Amino acid sequence: MTRDGYKPDTAEAGKVPDDNTFMIFGALVDTTWRMFVPSVGFTLLGVWLDGMFNTKPWLMSIGIIIGIFGAYLLVAKQLKNTKRNTKS
Repeated sequence: MTRDGYKPDTAEAGKVPDDNTFMIFGALVDTTWRMFVPSVGFTLLGVWLDGMFNTKPWLMSIGIIIGIFGAYLLVAKQLKNTKRNTKS
């Protein structure tokens, strides 16, 4: 019994997540980094370059656009690979 008074069934207590749960979690983590790294990375690169060349906000804006486009390409590639793997 837990602190809140909930007592799990015996079948529920020793339940191990199936492989599908791990695959979904892995896909979510993989998609998250594919979206986060290029978007934030190119934005920060643009901010840094704006500071160096005193071009605020132009290079940051270009970095945002390149980052979003890069994230789109990475996620599209991931989806293509996922579809190909599920067909076989």
